[in-house]
Amino acid sequence: MNIIIVGAGEIGRHLAIELSQNEHSISVIESDPQRAAELQSEIEGRVVVGDGASVNILAEANVGECDLFLSLTSDNSVNLISASMVKSMGVERVISRVHPGLQREEWLFDFRRHFGIDHLFSSERLAAIELAKFIRNPDSLVVEEIARGRIELQQIRVSSKSDALGVALRDLNCPTNTRVALVTREGVHEVPNAETRLEKGDIVTVFGEPRKLRPLVERLQKGVGTKEGPSVVIFGGGEYGFSLAQMLESWNCRVRIFERNPDVAKDLTDRLSNTTVINADATSVAELEDEQVGDVDFFVATSGSDEDNVMTCLQAHNLGAKNCLTLIHRADYAKAISASGRHFGVIAAVSPREASRKEISRYVTTRKYHVVRKLGDALVIQTHIAKDSKADGKKVRDLKWPQNCVLVGLLKGLHSIVPGADDELNAGDQVFAMIREKSAKRLLKVIH
Repeated sequence: MNIIIVGAGEIGRHLAIELSQNEHSISVIESDPQRAAELQSEIEGRVVVGDGASVNILAEANVGECDLFLSLTSDNSVNLISASMVKSMGVERVISRVHPGLQREEWLFDFRRHFGIDHLFSSERLAAIELAKFIRNPDSLVVEEIARGRIELQQIRVSSKSDALGVALRDLNCPTNTRVALVTREGVHEVPNAETRLEKGDIVTVFGEPRKLRPLVERLQKGVGTKEGPSVVIFGGGEYGFSLAQMLESWNCRVRIFERNPDVAKDLTDRLSNTTVINADATSVAELEDEQVGDVDFFVATSGSDEDNVMTCLQAHNLGAKNCLTLIHRADYAKAISASGRHFGVIAAVSPREASRKEISRYVTTRKYHVVRKLGDALVIQTHIAKDSKADGKKVRDLKWPQNCVLVGLLKGLHSIVPGADDELNAGDQVFAMIREKSAKRLLKVIH
């Protein structure tokens, strides 16, 4: 693919190197001459020095031949303007990085549609999501967010105590807008139908709005874990820590944040409704002891310093914290710590760069859909309803869907649901489906 990246900072540089190694044609636009020169020596591609929101610079980077455009600077304005410009110039797939504050406002304003951008993401939120997975769903095998975070995928094992055993899915009375979309039994993956019955030890993949999904998960996992939410201490009240706390406080987690800056601590107190903010320095063992960090279920380090993050995790582990998670900005360091960190109490290390790479890699494809998640020989895919397609203007029940296909998400502007039989599909809607790869072409015939 011909790919243009605007911004050679932490995220852009990491992605440019990765894509260049995979033999894509890469052009990078970077306003800092020194940073541009350093990247030029690291990739097989072209680096253009200039403003990514300049028409002349975009032309110099051959935007007319671009298949995928990625605006990845740390400046919202540059990213949104440049992405919107190239979309108007005819680039098919456009992705923009934004500040997490802007992404949190998406429920009020549809930035994607307004700027004509296919996908928005924030590296801070992606990293917080990765950290939250270990805390919110410790008994789940896989956790993933789709449809702008409004729908969650969980993969869980069915307990021998579940009252769902032997019951046909049509009679399971799942909560509204939830779906059992995949059943894995003895290594064989089945996209289920209404007559499928669950057995002890089955691994099931379920979808739904997170709050509604929770009762279904607890029912299938009956007897596994406890209903009381875990206790969590977060070191660092910046965007990473704030995003993580905001996700956790609605999930019955008992959350505390250490923040040394008094102004930031006050702001956190005002913005978080169910989190205790401690204005103290978590790098101090005495402060950790005073707050009884040794008794917590999870200690999570999210400060801007990799060194402080690792050291505070070590201190928390030595005090008795059951599980430690850390944010590591350097992707290679994060891999090393994830591989061997359990020896000193760190169960996982999350890199914002790597989380962003994984998010964007789904769009590095020439197909009419992109893969959100691969589960054995089944795929969770995202695509859109094309104008004048068989699906445009029809209800779900009125269409003949291919076998081995379950609709698990429908994104209409700002609104997202797990679609039911009476929901109407319209051109421009984003559709998420669990499907076997061999059935994907038949699905595209219905919606494209």
